Amino acid sequence: MKNKEIKILAIETSCDETCAAIICGANSKQISNHKFEIPKILSNVVSSQVDLHAKTGGVVPEVASRAHMESILPVIEEAIKLSGLRNLSDLSAIAVTAGPGLIGSLLVGFNAAKAIAAARNLPLVPVNHIAGHIYSAVAETQISKLKTQSDGINFPILTLTVSGGHTSLTLMTDHGKYQTIGETLDDAAGEAFDKVAKLLDLGYPGGPVVSKFAGEFRNRIKNSELRIQNDGIKFPRPLLNKPNFDFSFSGLKTAVLTEVVKNGANSIERKEEICWAFEEAAVEVLVKKTQRAVEKYQPATVILAGGVAANKRLREELSRQLPTANCQLFMPPIELCGDNAAMIGIAAYYQIVDGENQNFNWHAAKVDSNLEL
Repeated sequence: MKNKEIKILAIETSCDETCAAIICGANSKQISNHKFEIPKILSNVVSSQVDLHAKTGGVVPEVASRAHMESILPVIEEAIKLSGLRNLSDLSAIAVTAGPGLIGSLLVGFNAAKAIAAARNLPLVPVNHIAGHIYSAVAETQISKLKTQSDGINFPILTLTVSGGHTSLTLMTDHGKYQTIGETLDDAAGEAFDKVAKLLDLGYPGGPVVSKFAGEFRNRIKNSELRIQNDGIKFPRPLLNKPNFDFSFSGLKTAVLTEVVKNGANSIERKEEICWAFEEAAVEVLVKKTQRAVEKYQPATVILAGGVAANKRLREELSRQLPTANCQLFMPPIELCGDNAAMIGIAAYYQIVDGENQNFNWHAAKVDSNLEL
């Protein structure tokens, strides 16, 4: 790729969002520990299936894949139109989520990407979905806030990825070099939020509404600790005191279920208190585990990523409790927290400029629903 600019069509269909985006960045090798070339997001289109899956209270894989098939071409066309590109001839590469995710959903986007790459004789860049979430923090809207380059994103990077399907702590020593130091042993944090919402009959998706209810209760009390000491709910903090960086949320979900069965949840006020107690427990575990990882690995940068990165309480507590004097904290803008193709394009950009020896031939590309970093 000898052009001055790299223009990437990125496609994401790992679960229940059909996404396409156009990313543009300089064709530069200067993305060392001390400098990030930041690609621009020219367009970012997301077709949501929320209304479809709200009927069943969760994602039905077969329904999701059929919806992707209906939306994939219109979404790609819209992304190209909004980007200002004249046509596909302006593209340098195609990027696509190769996993992890629902296999039926992945295949829709993956096969569309392979077809375009083959037809236009373009490189095809397979991207790990979790890597995409990590790179969502590398967005120009975030980097533009920096006062000096020394305030920027430097290695090593510690990433807390929290979503409906993933909860993990990952150490990055360079682009493409990942070490998972902790992960969920059972359910992901985002899944727990959704299950709590279902238990309380709050609708789907559950994360935003649980957060909203928790916030309403938090605003009504001035001293949360006093409330807990007296008669408030306090749910367990799973693995909080274990000397590792793993997570577990199945027991926390069970504790919520036990509370609802035992004492009921028949009023709005009662549901708000349960949501608050649950969110406090989940956020405390996520933040404390991240703090310990920071103390051990001494990263220069900490990144919060994933759908649950949009959670207001989690963002506030990480910002307040991390030792920001010793490391920079980056979080993606709210619109890039959930699944989107812009994050896939940004991750692909760094794979391209940092990967002279990588094979981006569409013949060799494979999809893997259990793909690991």
